[in-house]
This record gives sequence, structure tokens and C-alpha cells, in this order.
Amino acid sequence: MPDVNADTQRALPPEGLLGRLAVPAGILAAVAGAFAYVGTVDPNQPGHYPVCPLYRFTGLYCPGCGGLRSAHAFVHGDFLAALQDNAMAVVGYLGFAVLWTVWVVRAARGRPLRLALGPVQLWTVGALALVFTVVRNLPFGGWLHP
Repeated sequence: MPDVNADTQRALPPEGLLGRLAVPAGILAAVAGAFAYVGTVDPNQPGHYPVCPLYRFTGLYCPGCGGLRSAHAFVHGDFLAALQDNAMAVVGYLGFAVLWTVWVVRAARGRPLRLALGPVQLWTVGALALVFTVVRNLPFGGWLHP
């Protein structure tokens, strides 16, 4: 007969500090790897990345247009160019950094990260993305073009 306790113990998450920090460290490694790749392979050179389908077929900028160029500039320390290429992405980078830091601190203390985004917060983010998209496609929003 199999040992039920041994199977149950293997399925439990690690108890130590290193075990609690493994997932945040893995996420950071993945994000750092992606930023390192974009920092190395310049999106300003044609042929390295696909063109945004919305921009290709309509000539309109989506909220993500310029995101790779923004990440490239951010990695190289050119924060003004990063904001010019995609200001919303830069806010996302900074938001990720804050959220990840809170996650690590909570994990180190043995507490889970709880995100309680309600409908108001989600609608607000959606509305900001929509306003950003509309303004960057209007004639006076040229300063938001990538």
C-alpha cells in the first residue's frame, strides 16, 4: 500500500524562505530575460519583430504600439525616449516593479500576495487605456506617437 503521507508532503509548497521566494524570483528572471533580449535586439531595426497588425492594416496606434521600442530605450537608460515611445508601458514597468517588490516582502514574511481589484479599478484602467489610445491617434496627440 502506498504511503499517503509521503505523497501529501511532496505536494505541499516549500516551507523555507527560499521556497517562498522561488516563484517571485522566477518571474523576475523571466522579465529580466525578456528585457535583456529586447535591449540586445533593437526593435528600431526593421525585420526583428512583427509589425502591430492594427497599425499595419489601419494606420492606428494601439495602446501597445511602441512598447518594444519603449522597453529598449528603458533598458538603455533613455527614459525620455521610453516615455515618448509608449508612456503607458513605462507606467506598466514601474507598476510591475512596485507590485513585485510588495510580493517579495510579503512572501518573505510568509504572507500571500492578495490583489483585490474590483470593478471600479478595472474599469478605470480600461478607461485610461482607451483615452490613451484615442488621444495618441488624434492630430494633437502626435507627441504620444511611437
